[in-house]
Amino acid sequence: MKLRILLADDHQMFIESLRLMLDGEADIKVVGVAGNGLEVFTLARELKPDIVCMDIGMPGMSGVEATRRLITAFPEIKVVALSALSEKRYVIEMMDAGASGYVTKAEACSELLRAIRSIQQGRRYVCGDVAAILTDALIDKNDNVEMPLATHLGPRERQVLQLIAEGYTSAQIAGNLNIASGTVDVHRRNLMRKLNLHGVAELTRYAIRNGFTSG
Repeated sequence: MKLRILLADDHQMFIESLRLMLDGEADIKVVGVAGNGLEVFTLARELKPDIVCMDIGMPGMSGVEATRRLITAFPEIKVVALSALSEKRYVIEMMDAGASGYVTKAEACSELLRAIRSIQQGRRYVCGDVAAILTDALIDKNDNVEMPLATHLGPRERQVLQLIAEGYTSAQIAGNLNIASGTVDVHRRNLMRKLNLHGVAELTRYAIRNGFTSG
């Protein structure tokens, strides 16, 4: 079964070039194009895409708000931001809205397919232009707050923390470590309790600052 892609952007020539590139992949099909944020919902309901490539600056409704509403209405659909904007606030707003990836239009030809493949496998993806911005934002958010030490974390908790920070889902972590998904959730709760952190974003920031990530 082909991976179904919906493109959401109001720049016709740009979208057509992406459509041509993606349709050239044997296992990908572009099922439709939305020209504004409101149209995304109509087409998503009708066409049932797996991934929506969402521009931020569309007329009628911003890509950020469209992403937030789309994921609320259709949680099974993944979104990759596709934008000319790479400023920190746009990246953070889009990721906070629920996007699984972020690719700038300047890098779309070389990075969009990689983003789609990564998201297809259940991982998050940001292109080179915004990777440093996102990492800096995670590190700087509480830069003046002393972070708790990880010396009291067990070996399994350290493994789970690393995989969370690298974007793996609970199911993928469970498969990787040969444990139950429920056990992964227990480790996540224990990590947040021991480190006095709240949510995946804070765990990710902590892991980056303390050298847990393999990258």
